[in-house]
Amino acid sequence: MIRTHRRVQRNIVFMAAFLLVLFLVIILRYAWLQIVQGSELGERMRQQVGVDFIIQSPRGAITDRNGRELAVSTMTKSLYVDPNHVKDADELAADLAPLLGMTEEAVKSDIDVGGGFVWVKRRMENTEYEAVKKLIREKKYGDCLGFRDEAKRYYPNDALAANVLGFVGTDDKGLDGVEQAMDSLLKGEVKEKFLTTDRQSRPILDSIFSSRRDHGGEFCKSVELTIDSQIQFIVEQELDRAVAETNPAGITCIVMDPKTGEVLAMASRPSYNPNKFGDYSPEVWKNRAVSMVYEPGSTFKSVVAGAALEEKVVTPNQVFVDPGYVMVSGRRIQNWSGTSFGTVTFTDVVKESLNTGFAQVGLRLGAERLTEYAKKFGFGEPTGIYLPGEEAGILFNPDDMRDSDIATMSIGQSIAVTPLQLITAVSAIANDGILLKPHIVKTVKNADGSIYEQREKQEVRRALDSATDKTLVGLLEQVVASGGGRKAAVRGYRIAGKTGTAQKIRENGAGYMEGRYIASFCGFAPVEDPKVTVLVIIDDPRSGDYYGGQIAAPVASRIFSQLFRHMRIEPTSDPFAGLEPPKKQESPKRTYTGEVPDGKVVVPDFVGKSLREAAKLAADRGLGFESAGSGIASEQSIAANTLVDKGTTVTVTFTP
Repeated sequence: MIRTHRRVQRNIVFMAAFLLVLFLVIILRYAWLQIVQGSELGERMRQQVGVDFIIQSPRGAITDRNGRELAVSTMTKSLYVDPNHVKDADELAADLAPLLGMTEEAVKSDIDVGGGFVWVKRRMENTEYEAVKKLIREKKYGDCLGFRDEAKRYYPNDALAANVLGFVGTDDKGLDGVEQAMDSLLKGEVKEKFLTTDRQSRPILDSIFSSRRDHGGEFCKSVELTIDSQIQFIVEQELDRAVAETNPAGITCIVMDPKTGEVLAMASRPSYNPNKFGDYSPEVWKNRAVSMVYEPGSTFKSVVAGAALEEKVVTPNQVFVDPGYVMVSGRRIQNWSGTSFGTVTFTDVVKESLNTGFAQVGLRLGAERLTEYAKKFGFGEPTGIYLPGEEAGILFNPDDMRDSDIATMSIGQSIAVTPLQLITAVSAIANDGILLKPHIVKTVKNADGSIYEQREKQEVRRALDSATDKTLVGLLEQVVASGGGRKAAVRGYRIAGKTGTAQKIRENGAGYMEGRYIASFCGFAPVEDPKVTVLVIIDDPRSGDYYGGQIAAPVASRIFSQLFRHMRIEPTSDPFAGLEPPKKQESPKRTYTGEVPDGKVVVPDFVGKSLREAAKLAADRGLGFESAGSGIASEQSIAANTLVDKGTTVTVTFTP
């Protein structure tokens, strides 16, 4: 009994010792695995149950003012290869090349780079992705080929507003236009995420959903432009027609709301398709509306006329004698027609765009005041529209200007502007003389639709007094109604504007190119309540006419006409409808039969004559002349055939 008891105790001791040793071994093994090999085993387990993915949130959308998409992003697959795990490079290249539209040599060169990661093709089409995925499954290429998600930019309207929008490079980086200017806000965020998979390396659903929730777009903004895609389409359609008619080196058009500074359309030709931007020359990518620097020609006379009226160096009815040309500092300045218009009023000088008259007005203003008003209207500095490539233009230093420089600047030469600067200045005239900062971005929104930034109308300064501006608008309306810009008219609507024709400067700045011109028109409508300002610039037309009034004004007319319908702007009623034409006032039929003494003159009969004819007749007789109204002379302050002193002023009233 005792012997049995001792044996049991001995067995218990042996068992306890065995268990103790076993426990110590387990503890040591556990410590070895956790402390010594813990990091290595943890990483091995992580690789077995999942995989690291780089997840990119899509780039924010760009829309027009009505929410129509102009640029959108979708997630696509990009293919990479791990050269270290490629068993047969020739076989892999032969299998992949036809599916990707690449040559075997191109695929093979990617594999030959070596290392653990090389891009083969980025942002594949879905058909390519499905074909490669099938190949990987059938040929067991999973250990050397893989996919990563990347955002791909699409422009659903192809070339519409391409020079404004710009494009995006391979690393989701904006490279031009709004895409570049707003890149930091539009760009999606790239994040590394761990995706749990099963034994077949297939993502587990909960992991996918959690990852998607994690990058739902909260890091990227969407941008709403002031552009109206329908107005943009109207403009680009007319530019294409103008290209066919005039065969120019380029055309630019901007449409602006003069009361807010919002750009409603901005287009250039030639243009490109941003979906395939690599197929085009970088020269075509440029947005000519902000980067083109040119001499504006007679369109700049709107600013000169405003400055002259504001400084009271001229009045609308002031009489000028136009000899056809003037010599200033040895430089000959002549009218566009090369002919003399005789005795004319300042209204005629503006209406017929007479260089001789504007040269005289500019010299009266002087270099200091002329440059001051150019700066008041925004010339000589960027507008700050926040588009890449914007130029500042060129202005003289007033201290360095000779009389010939003043005279040429007054007719739109010796000054360089951008199209955006010019339409902004003319919009100030349409906006009661107040200059606004142009803008093309209306709203920036967060991914959840809330407002991140709202851009409002921004007043820069008052360029002209209201009364002066109204007088100037009346003169510019005459240009379209019966002057050099009459081909910009639209029946039933009141349009004000100015044409321009300027010789092109040589690229090296040394003089002008023979027979090379820039034709333009800039105007606004309707005069009684301006809603749109339109600028058309035709660079180097090569098919016949090159005058702004002949080729740019008709393009503007067609654009105005379609804009009035699109914006539902009612035509202006004819204020003379239903009224009988004014009766011609009969002048007294007295006849002075005696001898005309020295220093005296007989007043002629002005009734029935045009403004130009009446002014010339008064000048020929040695009389002073003032006019009131417009149209045909209906009465005069001194009766015809009256003997008066030489130099006496006669006021003639004109009616339509």
